[in-house]
Amino acid sequence: MDNTCLIPTNFTDAGRLFGMFPIRNAVECGILLIPLMGLVFSVSPFGLTGTLIIALALGIPIGGFAIAGIHDHSLFTFLRLYLRFRRARGVAVYRGEKIRKQVKIS
Repeated sequence: MDNTCLIPTNFTDAGRLFGMFPIRNAVECGILLIPLMGLVFSVSPFGLTGTLIIALALGIPIGGFAIAGIHDHSLFTFLRLYLRFRRARGVAVYRGEKIRKQVKIS
């Protein structure tokens, strides 16, 4: 008798918001959107409807990228990894092979 029990990948959704988004991504989304919305509402010369449209037009794409993340990383982690890559990258150049003389040792 085989007592194998398969555990599905979504067995636990601990550490996720609504079972989909990691909590870190949700916090980063709030860190980005709260100051942005405050700036839009304080600077916008339009009425309430125009200000809401501008706020949503800016907030939905930025919040979407922040909460979804990029390549299974949070937005700030991806930005840190990308900047580290840009700083440490090198240029690969192929200059051909050097001809070496073979010396016989007798």
